[in-house]
Amino acid sequence: MRILVVDDEVKVAAILQRGLAEEGHAVDVAHDGDAGLAQALTGAYQLVVLDLMLPGRDGLSVCQSLRAAGSPAFVLMLSARGEIADRVVGLRHGADDYLAKPFAFEELVARIDAAGRRLPAARTTLRYRDVAVDLVAHQATRADKPLALTNREYDLLVRFLRSPEQTLGRDQLAREVWGMDFDPGTNVVDVYVTYLRKKLEGAGTRLIYTVRGEGYRLGDPDA
Repeated sequence: MRILVVDDEVKVAAILQRGLAEEGHAVDVAHDGDAGLAQALTGAYQLVVLDLMLPGRDGLSVCQSLRAAGSPAFVLMLSARGEIADRVVGLRHGADDYLAKPFAFEELVARIDAAGRRLPAARTTLRYRDVAVDLVAHQATRADKPLALTNREYDLLVRFLRSPEQTLGRDQLAREVWGMDFDPGTNVVDVYVTYLRKKLEGAGTRLIYTVRGEGYRLGDPDA
């Protein structure tokens, strides 16, 4: 299973990464809520181990944003707050399971194994027309030819592929790809959409269209 650990305690995150890797999982780490949300929204992870107390967005905010974006990832929330009321709040914000700190690593592994038995088979490839992204290999192609994308361009393409023929606003892209609130004074979203559009068009016809006053769309908005 591919797992994302989001915990601001660097040593704890490293221990979890190493231990879960020894259990046969592929594990990545993020150390704050904004980075964790941006990574989780790429759709590359089946399970997110999410600490409640994080710099930037806290775990509840991250979990809410994942559910609002339609993420199917299983969220296992970690917290030093182990009271029933705290667990209820976490579950109501979209967590699937809740584990109070301190915990035995064996219990964490058992809960992850139980989650894995309930999860559907992971979707490892996203496609739209002749564009494909292999989420495991982290490789994008068009007409079976590799696309040389930066990490941010790749994440942006993945987000478009998860909502083909739907208009995505600039604020939504900023939040879900960059993990930040949209600043009307910045054009970072427009710049990266332009970069991605040029690379896609270098291998075929236009796929990403501007929807005036709304945002961008993968697929002709007039079709």
